[in-house]
Amino acid sequence: MESPRNISIKDYTYELPAERIALHPLPERDASKLLLYREGKISEDVFKNIAGFIPEGSLVVFNNTKVINARIRFRRHTGGVVEIFCLEPAGDLREYQQVMSQQGTSVWKCFAGNAAKWKDEESLMLAIPSHDGSDEIQVKAEKLSRHADHYIIRFSWTPPQLHFAEILDKAGDVPLPPYIKRQTIDEDKGRYQTVYAEQEGSVAAPTAGLHFTPQILANLSAKSVQPVYVTLHVGAGTFKPVKAETMEGHDMHAEWMDVDANSIRSLMQDDRGIVAVGTTSLRTIESLYWMGVKAALSPGLTELSLAQWDVYESPLVDARFTRKEALQALLNWMQAHGRENIFAQTQLLISPGYRFRVAQALVTNFHQPESTLLLLVAAAVGKQWRDIYAYAMSHGFRFLSYGDGSYLEFSEEAIMAES
Repeated sequence: MESPRNISIKDYTYELPAERIALHPLPERDASKLLLYREGKISEDVFKNIAGFIPEGSLVVFNNTKVINARIRFRRHTGGVVEIFCLEPAGDLREYQQVMSQQGTSVWKCFAGNAAKWKDEESLMLAIPSHDGSDEIQVKAEKLSRHADHYIIRFSWTPPQLHFAEILDKAGDVPLPPYIKRQTIDEDKGRYQTVYAEQEGSVAAPTAGLHFTPQILANLSAKSVQPVYVTLHVGAGTFKPVKAETMEGHDMHAEWMDVDANSIRSLMQDDRGIVAVGTTSLRTIESLYWMGVKAALSPGLTELSLAQWDVYESPLVDARFTRKEALQALLNWMQAHGRENIFAQTQLLISPGYRFRVAQALVTNFHQPESTLLLLVAAAVGKQWRDIYAYAMSHGFRFLSYGDGSYLEFSEEAIMAES
């Protein structure tokens, strides 16, 4: 596999006028336009009809992460506002369900807007009025340490029996992407969330899934399409621009994934095609393959993770495992370590030259120029990504998180043949 280290991000750009960025969702989730790339040809339909294009009997992989209200605005005693953006739990990271259930206090990695005016010894306070006549909620934020690109902040609150998930729900705001330049409104609370969201932890939505409705899911079921749910908590790094001239100088964002053994077993069915809903689902299932390869090569490892360049270098790049073999090795490793789920960090960078081991098709939105997400699309469909984006631009498609969707079948060159 050719290393993407020398890829120039300037080769993966296009003109995106500001007016083509969708600032609001359409009134109906499934009313979005749907671009189709099948057998090398481009066409379009409406998203509510997507079940008609997914082959009968396929596996469709959904990311069931749930967006948390990650933005909390505190007011200093001087009147100034400090906005804290929760990124991920700090310290010995436990499973997100446990973190969101913490009572009384929780420590997180955070961005902090207007932090220069927030003195190190100063605690920020936020009072949330109660709607039922009970005592108001008091939330305190303390800066524990400062790092190059984040702060470690301890939150504490009263009443202490409240869970941190409840604090975020009451004190926080929906973390819309930076390119949606408007204030959040009530509609965002429901629409910046998939209908199958379950596991709290993301600070950005897996936006390909925003188009799906219960009716679409029912239509897929009627075609014997099996849903497979995985969890990857989307971090703010998904919006991180590539500023380096080549990918060698870009630090790919890392995200936490959580997948149970039953989902992995489902992915081992080698007689069923696999469609990933969203780049996060795609990165998760491809990461599972490579973690299985790691487990096969080094069964004594006590933890599994995937770094940015792992899959492009020896020994992983030289390994020859089928999907079933790699995933079985992962299950064996999990059993040996007494685990029913794999909770691990992935920094997998998928770019042109990558050969997909698990998925054969992708449902996704239209991504920013010069982004790692656009590199991923180019890895899946080859140079035709330019034709796809040109078609979308000339046919009135809406772009980015609240924009329209696409169903992309991978080129033959992008898929590694099973041997």
